[in-house]
Amino acid sequence: MKQCFFNESIVFFYNNSGKELSTTWRPKDALVVGLGLTVCVFVLFTNILVITAIIINKRFHYPIYYLLGNLAAADLFAGVAYTYLMFHTGPRTVTLNVKTWLLRQSLLDTSLTASVANLLAIAVERHQTVFTMQLHSKMSNQRVCILIACIWLAALLLGLIPSFGWHCICNLESCSRMAPLYSRSYLIFWAVSNLVAFLIMMVVYLHIFIYVKKKMVRMSKHTSFHPKYRETMINLMKTVFIILSKYCVVVFEVKVLLLYRVDLI
Repeated sequence: MKQCFFNESIVFFYNNSGKELSTTWRPKDALVVGLGLTVCVFVLFTNILVITAIIINKRFHYPIYYLLGNLAAADLFAGVAYTYLMFHTGPRTVTLNVKTWLLRQSLLDTSLTASVANLLAIAVERHQTVFTMQLHSKMSNQRVCILIACIWLAALLLGLIPSFGWHCICNLESCSRMAPLYSRSYLIFWAVSNLVAFLIMMVVYLHIFIYVKKKMVRMSKHTSFHPKYRETMINLMKTVFIILSKYCVVVFEVKVLLLYRVDLI
């Protein structure tokens, strides 16, 4: 029968994985936490504004804006997760117990997975609208709500799996150095899942780019194209550009999360 170590301290798991755990505040720690909290406040404020604008403005009551609103909600959740991290990182990590450490990690993983899954849903929705030459999808509000619920269900499942057993607390040999209470197999599964989603998004947006480029070449050869057709294409590309910008932000979030895992937390 395997021995479990739920009552051990966080220091025990960090020592087991060979990861350094600082007990004093270094200038680097204070700088990172200070900048992190500033970014968190900005993220929380801006995403609250986005969600509020979508709710009160009837012009935004379309599937794409509901998905963008859900993306803002995922970012808002990420802001909360990173704020919690800022107050429980560096030397404060020593004060955590197993449950609070797993909660901290679950918040981060859930928020990032929700953002990635939502970006994938938006990519598929934009692909459909671009190829049918519609500015807004004909997807019903009910289907959008079901899709949003599935996104959060998938994100919660991926984020909470370690808390329900996929950890290394009962198998110290499988502990990761990056996240000392996480099993290496879970981290590989989580990383591959998000990587697959990113790759699918890249393929979808590449397909959109190639299609739109061909359309624009044809439009330039025929000056008699209806102005409404041209305007629709331009508006579609605007939304795609906004989404791609958000895609770059999420990639940045992934890098930051990996930085925290390797160094601070």
